[in-house]
Amino acid sequence: MDIFGGLRVILFPAVFITCISEQAVKSAQQNPPKIHEGWWAYKEMVQGNFVPVPSFWGLVNSAWNLCSVGKRQSPVNIETAHMIFDPYLTSMKLNTGALKARGTMYNTGRHVSVRLDKEHLVNISGGPMMYSHRLEEIRLHFGSEDNQGSEHLLNGQAFSGEISESSNNFLNRLLNRDIITRVTYKNDAHLLTGLNIEEIYPETSSFITYDGSITIPPCFETVTWILMNKPVYVTRMQMHSLRLLSQNQPSQIFLSMSDNVRPIQPLINRCIRTNINFSMQSKDCPNNRVHKLQYRVNGWLQN
Repeated sequence: MDIFGGLRVILFPAVFITCISEQAVKSAQQNPPKIHEGWWAYKEMVQGNFVPVPSFWGLVNSAWNLCSVGKRQSPVNIETAHMIFDPYLTSMKLNTGALKARGTMYNTGRHVSVRLDKEHLVNISGGPMMYSHRLEEIRLHFGSEDNQGSEHLLNGQAFSGEISESSNNFLNRLLNRDIITRVTYKNDAHLLTGLNIEEIYPETSSFITYDGSITIPPCFETVTWILMNKPVYVTRMQMHSLRLLSQNQPSQIFLSMSDNVRPIQPLINRCIRTNINFSMQSKDCPNNRVHKLQYRVNGWLQN
């Protein structure tokens, strides 16, 4: 499947991104994407060798020029006051076939990536989607500090994930010390079984959506982003474990995988839609305050 096309669902304002690709892309099935390909980085390498960081992605390879000149690039800053309510946005539906999935967790040097086995189909439909999409990859982005780590911003603020005493059940499994330490170094891999994909999604039907791009080279503008309107929680210890993952191999100097995010890109007249009706009092707007979203993250309140 082509991870460069289709849809991405971000569990926002947390840092865990689910990448979803189109259900039937025959060419990609015949030529599955390589996990570690590409000469690029999120931050400067300490070994002294030049590897292009985000500001250079579109300059060093003509096939990546959209990274510099594209008009629908991601991520973006979500200004809640400028969102448009779309009454035709339906609820999203997750179909796992009531089955547990199996997949492989990789340290790609840039992300912790979980790719499901091909025989385990997890489909998502509804929302802004015209047809069903298949879950392709779960990719983790996180910050070196608690006030950064999410690629998208909410009213100018970034998030590293909610620090709390309890966390998401799916992430409890993924970020267990016995599991996450299996992928400490680049190219490490670990097989996971009995995954309940339904557990990763927050219990909300509210979301924000816009048209954008993938946030890695070649920055193809073929993505529909869906930002769920509820945090996903991680514990302080789980964030610490993530920050101990290296983007290098054991023989190389340690360089934390944290801050694996692309900087914010211009919105350029794109429409940000939502299924949250601010004119009606509901569980999403308990005080009926127009365009007044709040998230409590790391001890401070985002208005």
